[in-house]
Amino acid sequence: MKSLFVSLILGCLQLSASAHEFWLAAQPVAPAAKGSTTVTLHIGEYFEGAPIGLTAAHAAAIRLHSRMGIEDLGKQVPATGMQLGIKLSFQRPGTHVLTYESHPSQIVLSADKFHAYLHDEGLDAIIARREADGTATQPARERFRRSAKLLLRVGDKSDGTYAVRTQQRVEITPTTDPLSAAVGQPLRFKLRFDGKPLAGVLLKAWHRRGPQTLMIRTVADADGHVTLELPFSGRWLLSAVHMEPVTDSQDLDWDSFWGSLAFDLRSRK
Repeated sequence: MKSLFVSLILGCLQLSASAHEFWLAAQPVAPAAKGSTTVTLHIGEYFEGAPIGLTAAHAAAIRLHSRMGIEDLGKQVPATGMQLGIKLSFQRPGTHVLTYESHPSQIVLSADKFHAYLHDEGLDAIIARREADGTATQPARERFRRSAKLLLRVGDKSDGTYAVRTQQRVEITPTTDPLSAAVGQPLRFKLRFDGKPLAGVLLKAWHRRGPQTLMIRTVADADGHVTLELPFSGRWLLSAVHMEPVTDSQDLDWDSFWGSLAFDLRSRK
């Protein structure tokens, strides 16, 4: 059975939709069998951002998936205060998938800032809808939730856990194993919202090489599938956003759902 502890950090946490990328990162990225790794939560832009604290007010669910089943890590987040990093110790090699779900947060954006981020995230249909209903010049009241996923290769071995369905709101699921692939090999992923394929959604693939950031944009097909041939080894982040009109509140306009998947890609074999 895996043992785990949480190290504490002092600081502050502010999560907004204007800071786009949101991801989980591990150090080391490929822990040894019977070894350990520390996983931290990050937020920023262009795949660059410092670790932030975990809080009970923001963390709705944290789970670890493996061949052994699902382990609920939510109790590791204290009821008050914040903490940085979950240290995981492993007894068995293979693929492990860590997932994080946030509680909803709210933000109000001016029309120009809202439309700029909609365009950047491939959500031009929302802009067109605001123009059609006469609200394009009004501020937007948005409620947003974040779903983050991290793939871990323990003991330099991977298994079919990479493709497990974790029931995230926006879920990016590999249909080929990115942990056993190498640079340049085609990788396929399926995007879903509440379990249904996300057709036409924009997927961004992020990679940092020193001070430079590479971003690849692609659009999911009618079944929610995308194929990527990633050109560099190392850490990659995939991100996507889905948005719908709010139906349960007169005080909000839009619900957005942010999904991410992080993993480490090997060098060419």
